[in-house]
Amino acid sequence: MEPVLTQAQVPLTAQDSLVAIMITVSASDEDMRTAELITIQRVVNHLPVFATFDPDRIPNIAQTVFDLLEEEDGLDALFGLVKDALPEKLYETAYALACDVAAADGTLDESELRLLEEIRYELNINRLHGAAIEQGARARHMTL
Repeated sequence: MEPVLTQAQVPLTAQDSLVAIMITVSASDEDMRTAELITIQRVVNHLPVFATFDPDRIPNIAQTVFDLLEEEDGLDALFGLVKDALPEKLYETAYALACDVAAADGTLDESELRLLEEIRYELNINRLHGAAIEQGARARHMTL
C-alpha cells in the first residue's frame, strides 16, 4: 500500500504559492477578515498570473497553510515550499499580493508587519522595491 501524502507534503504550484502567501498574511493576525478574503478572491479572478488557476484549489491551499502554521517550524516549511515552486521573477509579485491582502482591511497590526518583513527577507526583496510595493498597496486601499 502506498503512503498517503498529507496536504503539507503535496508540492505547490507557482500559483498555489501566491495564494498560500496571501492566505498566510490574512491568517497572521488570527482573524481572517472579509475584506482580506475578498481581496484574495478578486486577485485570483482578475490577475493574468492566475489565468489557468482553478479557484476550487483555494480551500486545499488554505488547509495546507493552516496545517503548516500549527507546526513548530511551519512558517519556515511554508517558505521552503513557496520558494521551491515560485520562479524568482514572481517574488515581487508575491510580496505585492501579500501587501494588498495586509492593507485590504485598512489596518496593519504587528503580526502582519512582522510577516511582511519575513516575506521580504525570505524572498530577498530589495528594500527600495519593497517600499515602493508597500506604498502602492497603501495607495490602492486608501479610503475617504
